[in-house]
Amino acid sequence: MRESSVILFNINRYAINDGPGIRTTIFMKGCPLRCVWCHNPESWLTEPEVLFNGKKCIGCNSCKERSNPQACPTKALEQCGREWTMEELMAEIEKERDIMSDSGGGVTLCGGEPLRQPAAALAILKELGLRGFHRTVDTSLYAAPETVEAIAKETDLFLVDIKHMDSALHHQLTGVSNERILSNIRLLANLPADDKKDRKREVWFRMPLIKGVNADETNIAATARFIAGLKDTHIKELKIHLLPYHDIGKDKHRRRGTVYNPDHILMETPTDEEMSQCRSCFERLGINVVIGG
Repeated sequence: MRESSVILFNINRYAINDGPGIRTTIFMKGCPLRCVWCHNPESWLTEPEVLFNGKKCIGCNSCKERSNPQACPTKALEQCGREWTMEELMAEIEKERDIMSDSGGGVTLCGGEPLRQPAAALAILKELGLRGFHRTVDTSLYAAPETVEAIAKETDLFLVDIKHMDSALHHQLTGVSNERILSNIRLLANLPADDKKDRKREVWFRMPLIKGVNADETNIAATARFIAGLKDTHIKELKIHLLPYHDIGKDKHRRRGTVYNPDHILMETPTDEEMSQCRSCFERLGINVVIGG
């Protein structure tokens, strides 16, 4: 990969669930986690890859080799991810400047895990700052502490995922333990935002709420206590978005040739009553709750 370039697998315009206002969301390739419910498994590898949709294949053998998806007449082969220069990326982002500005929106770096390409993420954020865009980073914070500190200096809002508070279960469900994540959350919470008069930092926590995985009373209570413990830090407002489970990743796994939820872990969408119970647990500790988004 060339210097000052980045590997992306999607750019989503007019996004409304990745921070305030209308946004352009940049999906960066690469992720160190392997969440069993992942809805973007095509983001796992940093390098570009080819997806295969057997439903579209007519067996014409035009492609010969899977490395040449452009030869497929029915687009059964799909290139996922490519290298973008900074100039190309900024040209795309600038197309929606007026809409983002008028709505109080901006640009969100997502993935995958954007901190998996730390130099590229930092360069993009710096350039966006020079151009006056609001900058959001959607991250698991599974990264080196020095990366988190550097990114924090160029970020207006963090969307931080919390998967599970039990480290052993976190490892079983995501492929990594949670000690680094929780440590980086504490680190981020204690970093003042130097560009703000009150030096408070915007952090919204997000939790994929999955019955059978992390929606039980014990884990919800532990998560609420952890977030409430950040009250006297530099986080401006304690807020969590609860994201009800969906299995949209199943078809993407099929196209990658991988298996969704290979261990057949029971995963269900919580009922309205269960969502309400989870909300109450957070709100009792003074945490603002948003369902979805």
